[in-house]
Amino acid sequence: MTLHAPYDADNIFARILRGEIPAVKVWEDDHVLVFMDVFPQSEGHVLVIAKTSTARNLLEIEPEVLNRVVAATQRTARALEKALKPEGFQIMQLNGEAGGQTVFHLHFHIIPRWSDRSMKGHGHAPMAEPAVLKALAERIAAELEPAG
Repeated sequence: MTLHAPYDADNIFARILRGEIPAVKVWEDDHVLVFMDVFPQSEGHVLVIAKTSTARNLLEIEPEVLNRVVAATQRTARALEKALKPEGFQIMQLNGEAGGQTVFHLHFHIIPRWSDRSMKGHGHAPMAEPAVLKALAERIAAELEPAG
């Protein structure tokens, strides 16, 4: 997919937002949904998406929606750091097929990193067990600071 194409209302994230496909949620509000990546590149890999936008990439997202998504990414990264104690983390946001994007609904990845653990490739990690993801989501959610 190119950077300039119509939004596909049947992409997996749109279907998750409509409740057609389950997701292991970390937290949500009226504007964002934060959930576990079912193909995690690292333990605790989280995705942050807008609930109110059909932007496919960074070029299309409304500035006020981007502000909310970035604030949610920061809030979640802080909780993830407290819960999992990684040595570092990556924030990834991919744009267009050539840029590595595989789901064309704007999203941010928060990927915890440890020096003694290798990271799996984007789109190449095996599917995680739902119970494992649920336990990780609960640990991260327990460390969330109040919104504000």
